[in-house]
Amino acid sequence: MATAPYAVEVAAPPAPPISLSAAFNLFVIGLTAFLTVVDLFATQAILPALATHYGVSSAAMGVAVNSSTLGMAAAGLLVAIFSRHLNRRLGVMLSLIALALPTTLLAFAPDLNSFAALRVCQGALMSAAFTLMLAHLGERCTVSAAGGAFAAYVTGNVASNLFGRLLSASLVETLGLHWNFYLFAALNVLGGVLVAATLSRAQPLLSLQGSGASPLAALLAHAKNRQLRISFAIGFCILFAFIGVFTYVNFVLIKPPLSVPPQYAGLVFLVFAPSIVTTPLAGWAVKRLGARTAMWLGLGAAMIGLPMLLSPALPWVLAGMVLAASGTFFAQATATGFVSRSAKDDRAAASGLYLACYFLGGMVGTAVLGALFESQGWAGCVAGVAGALLMAGVLAIRMRESPA
Repeated sequence: MATAPYAVEVAAPPAPPISLSAAFNLFVIGLTAFLTVVDLFATQAILPALATHYGVSSAAMGVAVNSSTLGMAAAGLLVAIFSRHLNRRLGVMLSLIALALPTTLLAFAPDLNSFAALRVCQGALMSAAFTLMLAHLGERCTVSAAGGAFAAYVTGNVASNLFGRLLSASLVETLGLHWNFYLFAALNVLGGVLVAATLSRAQPLLSLQGSGASPLAALLAHAKNRQLRISFAIGFCILFAFIGVFTYVNFVLIKPPLSVPPQYAGLVFLVFAPSIVTTPLAGWAVKRLGARTAMWLGLGAAMIGLPMLLSPALPWVLAGMVLAASGTFFAQATATGFVSRSAKDDRAAASGLYLACYFLGGMVGTAVLGALFESQGWAGCVAGVAGALLMAGVLAIRMRESPA
């Protein structure tokens, strides 16, 4: 899924009316987020076409497409370890430009293994750009500006889930698989150019060094923090559930009784549009209700949507998809803010660990729920998603806010 894993909620006094230049800066932040992860889940929208192209099962194709999460988990951890020594602007720019190479090569992947390997490479480069951009925002934003900057980044990530899928489905239907990857490679390069043109070279407002502890020591300290461990486990469950729904529903939509025509399949992903509005509300809910209650609200909304996914009527299935998307994005925004508040020091390392667990959950979810989909059908897959959401809800019982 593709929401911002480290959104930071910063208490700030009411802001004056936003200026035109500030609005433009927020737009650029959101657009950068969009171009960074637009490849991540766009390929899910064309899963049936890819499965037919390679002559493999839906589960096998789902694992190959979502193997990008493996690269993201590994790169998120590595960037967290070495982030103190990496130039943020240069790292984001080079990662996005380099991302165009595996994206282009996907058009020529001769078999499923090579396709999966290229998706791992894509995930690693997206994760590097993603993590370094968040570090850049955290270090260069004042307290009063941080809330808006991270909200813009979250919104850009959520928007990429919607428009990336719509674009990919439309391109495959009109121009074919090859041109889909060519255009997304062009978007990768555009992201690098945007960063080169807009990202500040100024010195950070906050120190990059954090505490004097080594990166490995910081990671071990975070692993010993009970609240962070709970956050990591919840993140694992959230993407496990999200990726199960929005990977395998593609195969359900095109078959009877739903039988959505291929030319309209991409429009189904307008179900992500409400999430662009609801996701930023997570910060508001946490401030007024607490992280635990906000988490239960998001998970509860997703759970309510699951029975609807089993309906033979398309409107009910679409309503279930809206609730599943909005609920998991809301829960994800709550979890990432909780990670930031629970980390005692070196938040970059904490975020890296969270990202690793989050995307590992996506990879495991793809495999486990794919096996359930093949053996037990869509109902078995949805039951597995329900189990992950319930587990996240149980874990949330132990969420405790750290004292200010």
